[in-house]
Amino acid sequence: MKEEQTFTIKQTAKETGISEDTIRYYEKIALLPRAERKDNGHRIYRQEDIDTIQLLSCMKKTGMPLDEMRPFLAVSTDADPAEYPELVELLRSHRENIVSQIASLQQVVDFIDMKLEKGKYRRDCSDEIQDDVSDNRMEEPKSKSISTVQMNYFSVSAGMGTGNHL
Repeated sequence: MKEEQTFTIKQTAKETGISEDTIRYYEKIALLPRAERKDNGHRIYRQEDIDTIQLLSCMKKTGMPLDEMRPFLAVSTDADPAEYPELVELLRSHRENIVSQIASLQQVVDFIDMKLEKGKYRRDCSDEIQDDVSDNRMEEPKSKSISTVQMNYFSVSAGMGTGNHL
């Protein structure tokens, strides 16, 4: 029988992109089971541990709180989602929050793009140069609606500090 491959905490951290300290922390708060240890006391991990850490990493990137991750860890990877409607609903709700955050961030990006365009035009000073810049541009930025509140917020905050205005 072939012996199962094991990994050190350093190898596990490298493989998952999660720091050794974070892995230890996840064990401490029981998000991960305590790692087995060699005779010398060093932690050893198996592929299933790496898979679990990668799942945690993915959920963490979505902004999911650690406590909300716990129920997902009890479900096997080949389980039918229909057997866990509460988890499906949790994921749907979390997805809606992320989509909302993306929309909000897109408004901020659109606003910044607009400020950069206006800033560029102000520096050019002449309508002729502005027309040349517009004609030479590969792609015009798409106009997005930005609320008055957002405009005021960014205009006020941009004026604070260094005094540089876009």
